[in-house]
Amino acid sequence: MKKYLSQSLSCTIFIFLITTLLSCEVFRTTPERNTSSRGSSSRGRTSATRRPPARKPVAKAPVRKPSSNKPAPARTAATYSRPGDANTENVPQVVQIARTYTGTPYRSGGNDKQGIDCSGLICQVYSEMGVKVPRISWQQSEFGQEVGSVEEIKAGDWLFFVPEAGKEGYVSHAGIVTDVRGRDEIIFIHASTSRGVREDNLFSTYFKGRFVKAMRPF
Repeated sequence: MKKYLSQSLSCTIFIFLITTLLSCEVFRTTPERNTSSRGSSSRGRTSATRRPPARKPVAKAPVRKPSSNKPAPARTAATYSRPGDANTENVPQVVQIARTYTGTPYRSGGNDKQGIDCSGLICQVYSEMGVKVPRISWQQSEFGQEVGSVEEIKAGDWLFFVPEAGKEGYVSHAGIVTDVRGRDEIIFIHASTSRGVREDNLFSTYFKGRFVKAMRPF
């Protein structure tokens, strides 16, 4: 009887040990859950599926058209003659040509013997000599070199006047000196609005008070 109980107990213990070992092996082979790796895997999937921010379109450089081989348009500014084109040796010719216009009626904007104005007379006289000078009186008053004093005025110089005696103003009249006869007698030719082209004395009452400057063009 004792032997039977001993065998039964041994069998029971043996079965218990085998059962325990099998249970441990099962638990060991079951993969352990790792919350940290799951979270990491989850974050990895999220970042993989997240869309990148939209990029702004890159501005393209403007396309430059090929330059044309056509020459640049010529400047419209007048090119005037300079010293060397006319000099003191030409003064007698200047005076001679100017006097051929004596008696020509005054005409604003005129350029010939049918009618001419003061600045037109100066321009036309030199044009007949092949010399180009400004056409407008105020431009003529800045052309060449200013004569320092009345005593230095010579034949061929240009004289300029303002509208009212004794007052400052814009240049409104011009003429060419034709002869210097003395300290108080400087003769110049000009296109008078009332009498046409004629010669007058710079020291006459009318012109003396309106005279502003003399220019030596060449």
